[in-house]
Amino acid sequence: MNLFKISWKYLTFRPLSTGLNVFLLALGLAIITVLLLIQDQFEKKMNQDAAGIDLVVGAKGSPLQLILSSVYHIDFPTGNIKMEEAQRLSRNRLVKKIIPLALGDNFQGFRIVGTNHDYLELYGVDFAEGKPWEVPFEVVIGSEIAAKLNLKIGDEFTSSHGISEGSHDHDEHNFVVSGILAPRGNVVDRLILTSIESVWYTHDEEPAAVEPESSALAEASDKEAHEDRDHDSEGHDTTENHDSDEHAKFHAEVSKTGFPISDQDREVTTLLLQYRNPIAAVQLPRMINSGTSMQAASPSFEMSRLFELLGVGISLLQGLAVVLIVIAGLGIFIALYNSLKERKYDLAILRAIGASRAQLLALIFLEGLMLTFLGAVLGIALGHSFLWLLVSQSDQNVVAALQPWIFLKQELWIMAYALGVGVLASIIPAWSAYQTSIAKQLTKA
Repeated sequence: MNLFKISWKYLTFRPLSTGLNVFLLALGLAIITVLLLIQDQFEKKMNQDAAGIDLVVGAKGSPLQLILSSVYHIDFPTGNIKMEEAQRLSRNRLVKKIIPLALGDNFQGFRIVGTNHDYLELYGVDFAEGKPWEVPFEVVIGSEIAAKLNLKIGDEFTSSHGISEGSHDHDEHNFVVSGILAPRGNVVDRLILTSIESVWYTHDEEPAAVEPESSALAEASDKEAHEDRDHDSEGHDTTENHDSDEHAKFHAEVSKTGFPISDQDREVTTLLLQYRNPIAAVQLPRMINSGTSMQAASPSFEMSRLFELLGVGISLLQGLAVVLIVIAGLGIFIALYNSLKERKYDLAILRAIGASRAQLLALIFLEGLMLTFLGAVLGIALGHSFLWLLVSQSDQNVVAALQPWIFLKQELWIMAYALGVGVLASIIPAWSAYQTSIAKQLTKA
């Protein structure tokens, strides 16, 4: 006697009732699946993007906004800070390393970040093609940007003001792609990285400002060399060597301090800090917040607060999913119990032709397990499909970085939970089938 075949025939005999019960269960399990996927990946990506950053310093405002805009690049910056004050902080004995960022522009929604090469080292990037920027308006692009916008080494583009599409273009200067990063699965995949000077010069009103401000001495030398060029060609070679020395000196100074050299009053947007010792975690934030015009925010502390706030919403959604699953379990119980009343005679016939009480018991349990198994498979598939739809509709933000087709071990628990609901819903109907009296039912017939 093939119990699987008999159970399947009973379920398909009432397709509407069976389908509704399966769909209701699948809906609750789909919500739990989506929450598991988002919570797991969201926390991992947030922790990964903030790795190596002990403190973020920026303009006064919301600490959470400062973290979201500077570390994860998903919010508006709180403002700019004076570079002189930022440089003064970099010389503090409690600071091990400081990475300045200049924000404010985008290209087709992808953010342009002015920084130094320490930012590349912070995230341990590898280059798929090309090399890091060396002069202003050279850029390094993340792997997602290269794939979506089909950019290649040597391609040029103009930036737009602001951090989202739709703002006016800075069409005075073109950015040139000098490097493309290999995929890392973190925030740099969605960023356009360049020097801080590039961001400065983009916002300068006069095109002449694009000349490196630190090379004033080199320009004077060029002028002198140009005059000497009429008298002696050897002087030209000497000046070229001097220019190279000035250029090397400039980059060495930038590498040493972390800030580009400027003879003007300049600003940066935020600073990413690493502590020199554990004492800095206690003293430095308080000193910055109370003794300067800047504010300091800890990524770990602010993200803990954010996860706590999100946890309330996640708990509410999980509660809704549990309610749907309970309702689905009751639906399965009612469907099995009602169908049992209608087929008491069929069960008596099965007993008459040799089926044991245990086989009738297994038959009803099998029906409940098949219902919930179908619901679990459909629910998990719906959860992943919904997340895929959500990701496909979200560009250039943290949601777009989620992977909808990653399967977690916790999803096996979803399957086990669903099968447990099937067992519970089948207990009473199965016991009634077990107690089926052959004589009584056949006499009624």
